Amino acid sequence: MNRFAAKLAAGPPAVQNTSSRVPRSHAPSPASWLLAGGVPMLGLGGAAALGQAPPPPPIDFGNLAHYAAANAALPAPGSLRRVVFMGDSITEAWAVVDPEFFKHPGFINRGISGQTTPQMLLRFRQDVIALAPAVVHLLAGTNDIAGNTGPMELAETEANIASMIDLARAHGIRVVLASTLPAADFSWRPGQGPGPKIAALDAWLKRYAADKRITYVDYYSALTDGALGMRSEFARDGVHPTLQGYRVMDPLAEASIRAALRRPASKLSD
Repeated sequence: MNRFAAKLAAGPPAVQNTSSRVPRSHAPSPASWLLAGGVPMLGLGGAAALGQAPPPPPIDFGNLAHYAAANAALPAPGSLRRVVFMGDSITEAWAVVDPEFFKHPGFINRGISGQTTPQMLLRFRQDVIALAPAVVHLLAGTNDIAGNTGPMELAETEANIASMIDLARAHGIRVVLASTLPAADFSWRPGQGPGPKIAALDAWLKRYAADKRITYVDYYSALTDGALGMRSEFARDGVHPTLQGYRVMDPLAEASIRAALRRPASKLSD
């Protein structure tokens, strides 16, 4: 048996599933021979044996799987006015570091650590709209500036945030648009000097909220050290609030949610 025939007979090497988000059932199938009109045809596994890479397993870029079970387990809201907090690690950690805040009836945390605005936009329908909240609290942009999913211009971040707001308004969901928190540097991507970009994004967020007549909450001014960073007592790593930092944010969030609820449900034509 020559080397080529031996390789075909042996089939492809085992494919290792390296993604923690992809169930084993989605891994490429083993070698198979398909018969079409009596003519042997090389299946997916045989193609791999010939050195052709099989298609990659599906990737859940937006991480919709993260809250899928939790969403399915939620009871119907009834008369309860839900508030969904959409964001990244700053939002996700809020419920961990300051759990008392999320004991408010109807408060639902849907933050995912590390996420950028294109990822949030992908899961906005599932993790916000489908939960039928009265208000969505949107806090995003830090990881865009850090480049977590690749380099991004501020205009791209602004467009993604505007799209999420449009989706909310189209479904009668009031919006609390939060400022990005101050940060002089990112520990996981040091040396970028994000301070000026954060200030520029926050200036746009404030203008956009005023233009669209939605509620804006300014966490930046309450947390800043006055030099484009966050006060040390409010964030040990300069980015993620401590309990003391969240306790500064809590009343601001509560006031902004009350203000949003006083507004009529927005419409895209507003």
